[in-house]
Amino acid sequence: MHKRYDFTGVFVIALLASTGGSLLRDGLFFNRTPPILTNGVYIPLILFATIMVSFFRQRISHMLLVDRLISTIDAIGTPAFAMIGMQLSLYAGIPLPGVVLVGVVNGIGGGILRDLVVKDTPTILKPGQFTVSALIFVSILFLVLDQYLGVPRLIATWSMIGLYFVIRMLSIRYNWQTQPVLRDPPA
Repeated sequence: MHKRYDFTGVFVIALLASTGGSLLRDGLFFNRTPPILTNGVYIPLILFATIMVSFFRQRISHMLLVDRLISTIDAIGTPAFAMIGMQLSLYAGIPLPGVVLVGVVNGIGGGILRDLVVKDTPTILKPGQFTVSALIFVSILFLVLDQYLGVPRLIATWSMIGLYFVIRMLSIRYNWQTQPVLRDPPA
C-alpha cells in the first residue's frame, strides 16, 4: 500500500510474501507442486486478507500497533516455516547443510521475493535487527537437538520456534542490530 499499488498489486505482493518460501522450496529443492496450488484454502485466505487490509487501509496505515502485530506474527511464522522446510528436507534425505539451507529459504523466501518484485534490496541483506542470523542459529540448533542429542522432533521444533520468538522480540525491544561488513565506503 505504501508503494501506491492498486488492489491487484497488493494481492500479488501478499501472495508472494506469504507463499514465496514454499514456492522456492518446492520449485528449487524438491521439484514438486507447491501447497498454494494443491490446497484450495491459500488463495482465498490471502485474497480475504488483502480485501480486509484494503478496506481498513486508512485506519491501519499509520498504526504502530499494526507494525508490532506484523513483527510478532513474523517472529512465529518465520521459524515455523523454517522448521517445516527442514523436516521435509530430513524426510527427503538431504544432507544436513542442505537441510539448514532449505529451512532458511523456506522461512525467509517470501520476504526476499516481495522485496525483489517491488525493486527493493531484500531487507535480510541489509544491516538491521536480528532475523536471518537468528534463524540460521535456531536451524542449526534444531539439527543438533534432533540429530545428535535425540530430542523428540516435536519438542525440538517448538523449542526452536520459541527460542527464535524470544530472540526476535528482544531484538525488537532493545534494537539489537547487525553491522555492515564494511562500515565506511572506500574514499
